[in-house]
Amino acid sequence: MTITEILNQPDHSRFSIELLPPLKGQHIDSIYRTMDALMPFNPAFVDVTYHREEYVYREVGPGLLQKRTVRKRPGTVGICAALMNRYEIETVPHIICGGFSVEETENALIDLDFVGVRNVLALRGDAIRSEGRFKADADGHTYAIDLVDQIVDLNKGVYLDPDLKNTTTTSFCIGVAGYPEKHFEAPNPDSDLRWLKQKVDHGAEYIITQMFFDNRRYFDFVDRCRDNGIDVPIIPGIKPLTTATQLSVLPQVFHVDLPDELVAAVEAAKTKDQVREAGISWCTRQAEELLDRGVPTLHFYTMGKANPTVEIARRVFGHVPA
Repeated sequence: MTITEILNQPDHSRFSIELLPPLKGQHIDSIYRTMDALMPFNPAFVDVTYHREEYVYREVGPGLLQKRTVRKRPGTVGICAALMNRYEIETVPHIICGGFSVEETENALIDLDFVGVRNVLALRGDAIRSEGRFKADADGHTYAIDLVDQIVDLNKGVYLDPDLKNTTTTSFCIGVAGYPEKHFEAPNPDSDLRWLKQKVDHGAEYIITQMFFDNRRYFDFVDRCRDNGIDVPIIPGIKPLTTATQLSVLPQVFHVDLPDELVAAVEAAKTKDQVREAGISWCTRQAEELLDRGVPTLHFYTMGKANPTVEIARRVFGHVPA
């Protein structure tokens, strides 16, 4: 079932989750533990992030360093297949531009089609940490809109090799990212919105937002999208703040603002448990207001930690179903 089909069901679950693949060398059991804790609340779907390569330098002799390329969190395709098999839940793998040639992207999409994945989230992806700014692969896509175009082509049976005959079509439902506080590289919100509209015009069928902590940012973003002819579902992405260090880390990494009231509550907390409670209480109020305003579904950024989301689900949706 596609995400848009799920959202059109009158009784669909009111939340979804994002999961991180375990670090290389770790077992998928960490994913299963998160899913086991959240499945009683019947999440609508699960999306699984993809993390591009990083550069590491290893000493190979006195004063000599060797540059190596590593992927620390592989496994997105396998995790999606495993979750679909184990939990019978729809999965949404992230497909990114960075670190992939267009042929590698096509092959990944073919693999996803073979295992029955019907939904993807098309993203440009982040820069390599050591480089500071995004650089596309020499034979890869530079922008998410180019990735959307390639997926749409596959849905039409158009592959990179023009000599292929009797090709089959795929049926991917394409999601893209939206930024209530604008993408940090965009010169202004209007420019950011124009890029988003182009992605929708080219075939994106739903939007999942970057995390935000002020619901007014989301409501204003939706209004501006509608005023500019973007009429696809816009799923709000939220995350509970759980540690005091996140007051500085989240704005730095995700380029989001934290409301004064939330910051004050965290700074006034005397213990780690009080900090966690302040963050969970704030996110719970966010979730309740968003649901009251009729959002398509909530999307929780779990960051690999199930307990905060489980606690919010209990408060918002009631006790764990039998």
